[in-house]
This record gives sequence, structure tokens and C-alpha cells, in this order.
Amino acid sequence: MSAYFIRLWQKRGFWILLVGILVMGGVLLFVVRDILQTRREASQSALSVPEQFSVAALGRVEPANGVIDLAASRTGRLGGLMVRKGDIVEADQILAYLDTYEVSKAERDYAASQLSEARAELVARTALGSSQIEEARTRIAQIDEPQRAAIQAQEATIQSLQAELDVAEIDLERFQRLNQSGAVSRQELDRQQATVNRLRAELDNAKATKQRLEQSRAADVENAVAQMRSTEANLTLAQVQSRVSSAEQNLAKAQSELDLTIIRAPKAGQILNIYADPGEAVSPSGEPILAMGDTSQMYVVAEVYETDVNLVRVGQTATITSRNGAFTETLTGTVEEIGLEIAKNDVLDDDPAANADARVVETRIRVNQSNAIAGLTNLQVEVVIDIDS
Repeated sequence: MSAYFIRLWQKRGFWILLVGILVMGGVLLFVVRDILQTRREASQSALSVPEQFSVAALGRVEPANGVIDLAASRTGRLGGLMVRKGDIVEADQILAYLDTYEVSKAERDYAASQLSEARAELVARTALGSSQIEEARTRIAQIDEPQRAAIQAQEATIQSLQAELDVAEIDLERFQRLNQSGAVSRQELDRQQATVNRLRAELDNAKATKQRLEQSRAADVENAVAQMRSTEANLTLAQVQSRVSSAEQNLAKAQSELDLTIIRAPKAGQILNIYADPGEAVSPSGEPILAMGDTSQMYVVAEVYETDVNLVRVGQTATITSRNGAFTETLTGTVEEIGLEIAKNDVLDDDPAANADARVVETRIRVNQSNAIAGLTNLQVEVVIDIDS
């Protein structure tokens, strides 16, 4: 066996074969190492993400607070339009009205006249009642004052008579003593007695007259007070006040009915479009009559992909361009609001290969050059948000 191996080692072909095997092994090792190195570099390249400096998105132009569609408050026909497309309007300005406006206005005016009549009647009734009560009070004063004066005068007469009677009674006692001593005749004594009797009778008569005056005064005053209370009781304004309240309610209802026939501007802005003409049927659930918005400040609603929205912050700057040449300059703006809901994109790319079902977050950008796009509501634009700004 050993002799065989010795002869094998001595042959030239064996060495050539051995060298060939070693060369092929080296080549194979080099190739395998190169492949592994290439794969390692490719893996490292795949793991490294390039740094991102901006977020691109498609967007649409709209006025501040969006587009406001105004519809009729009740079913009917459009009676008239008070504005045209492009008009600038103020808040609460009348824009249109239904064909029932004139009828509703007449009913409102009639209700207003009914209220005016009821209020006038209430004022007249109140004035009449007040004058009657005042007249009754005046009558009490007219009755009371003269009688009070007569009673006071009678009281003075009584006091005067009482004073005369007191003097006469004193003189009568003196005359009686003098008559007993013979200094005064019986005739003079009788005459003094008659004077006393006369004064007593006049005093009693004066007191009776005073009593009659007091009783008459009390009765007359009581009767006048009763008449005044009767006048106050007859002054029942509840019915008239009820009519006023009812008329006020009718007017409020008529005004509400009239308001339903009028389409007003909810805020200041510009008429963007008119969808209905006078005579057409309108309803609350149907097509809007017109659209308006505040074009004094324009916004762009950018649809940022859900994968990029975490890079966007309020206050970042953005550039806006028109892909179809609606405006030539590059506009600028500031991110003002980032939506809280992820939804399907509404602005579709012109590229047929673009994703039509992308999930996006609406981001509102306040445009600095509003005049350039004030008349381009819903225009599709391209937005680039500088996330480093």
C-alpha cells in the first residue's frame, strides 16, 4: 500500500491536479467573501433612512371657515334673489326670499297693528280709570273740607255760647243773693234767669247742630269713598292686558313665519355660487340656494399622508403652487390647524398610477397672499411644508 502512495506522489499529474484543486478553492473563497460583503453593504444601506426636510401633499383652496351652503328653511318656491355671484355681503343681509314672503309680511304687519291697537286701548283705559279715581278723590275733598269748616265754625259758636252762659249763670247767682237782701228787684232776677235759660237753649241747639253736621259729614265721606272704591274696582285692566299679551304672541309668531321666508347671510363674506333661480322649488333637504364664504382670508386644506403627519407642527411654514397654472407665483402660508381624524383623500392626483385610496389628515394652512386665490375656491394645489421651520 505504501509503495502505491510513493509511486502516486512521484507522478507529475498528481501534482497538477492538486494545484488545480487549491486554485479553484481559493477562487471560490474569494467569490463567496465578495458576495457576503455585497449583501452586508446592501443590508446596511437598507437600514439607513435618508433625512427628511419637508412634507409634500396635495390640497384644495377654501375660504376661512369653509364654504357655507345656504338652503331654504321651509319648502316652497324661490321668490327672488337679492345678490349676484361675486357680491360682497354683510352679516344678516337679506340674500333671497321665498314666494310666500309677501303674504307672511302682510300677516306680520296685521299682527303688529293689532298689538298697537291693544296697547293704545290699554293706555286709554288706564288713563280713563286714573282720571275717574282722581275725580272721586277730588269729590271726597270737596265734600269733606266745607263740612269740616262748618263743624269747626259750629264748635266756635258752642264755645262762645258756653262762655256767655258761664257769665250769665254767675250773674244769676249774684242776682239771687242781692234779691234776698233787697238790693235787686224780683223783676231783674227774673230777667237774668231768662237770659240764662235762653243761652242754655242756644248752647244745646248749637251742640245738636254740630252733631248733625258731623253725622252728615261722616255719611257723605263714606259715600264718596265707596264711590271711589267702586271706580277702582271697575277699572279691571286684566282683560285689556290679556289682549296685549295675546297680540304680542301673535306678532312674535308672525315674525317667525316671516323669517322662515327670508335667507340671510350668517356672516360677512362673498357669494361664491348661485344654484337656484326664482320660481324653482326649494326645500331644507334639497339642493342649496347659494354658497358663500369669507374670501378676505383664504386657506389651503392640505391632505397630509398619515405616515407624514407626525412631522407636521402648528406654526410651520409652507409653500403653495398651482400645478395647472391657475396662478403663477409661489404662495406662502403657515400651518394653523392639524386635523384629529384620518380619512380617505378627497383631492386626487392627476397621475393614474397615484394612490386613490390614501389615508390622510387634513391640515389647514393660512395663506399669506389671499388676494391671489380669493376667486379660486376648491382649486387643487401642491403644498410643501417645511418641517424644519
